[in-house]
Amino acid sequence: MLILASNSPRRQKLLKSAGYKFKVIPAEGEEMLPPLNPERAAVEIAKVKALEIAEKNPDCIILAADTIVVSGGEILGKPVNCDDAFRMLKALSGARHTVITGVFILKGVSSRSFFGRTSVEFHVLSDYEITSYIKTGEPFDKAGAYGIQEKGALLVKGIRGDYFNVMGLPLARTAIVLREFGVLPEWKI
Repeated sequence: MLILASNSPRRQKLLKSAGYKFKVIPAEGEEMLPPLNPERAAVEIAKVKALEIAEKNPDCIILAADTIVVSGGEILGKPVNCDDAFRMLKALSGARHTVITGVFILKGVSSRSFFGRTSVEFHVLSDYEITSYIKTGEPFDKAGAYGIQEKGALLVKGIRGDYFNVMGLPLARTAIVLREFGVLPEWKI
């Protein structure tokens, strides 16, 4: 059985739309950023989540992921309030940033880890646009204070790389690694 160690509705939607059957058991642990480079930090956080769920589900395949946004050398997590969201979106306005999603897949003593990296460029945003977007409520459960798949799509000028990585899961690469663990999507033909 495949377990997604995440409560992210975006990750759940991506896996479902690709045809995977899975159970959701979100990791409860605190998402602490270790003092590592951003790629390693994202993978390490995903690993901690996977190991937490694997303790109680040793016979299952655990899929965990963590997404971070890096802008100007700063790691932007999930905003804690409106002012924090405004600060993040203002920093992203008119600039390019990097979205990194670390993935850790585990079954027993076998594990695989990798990360996706996507470059995202924002339009120049007015204070009114930023404030209006914050009022939608979208920024508060997302690294970097935006979701590309919803209203936040209007903030984005362009991307280089995997769109699904920005949503929270580099889906094609994840599918390749899940296949190594014997997990295939169930497509109806």
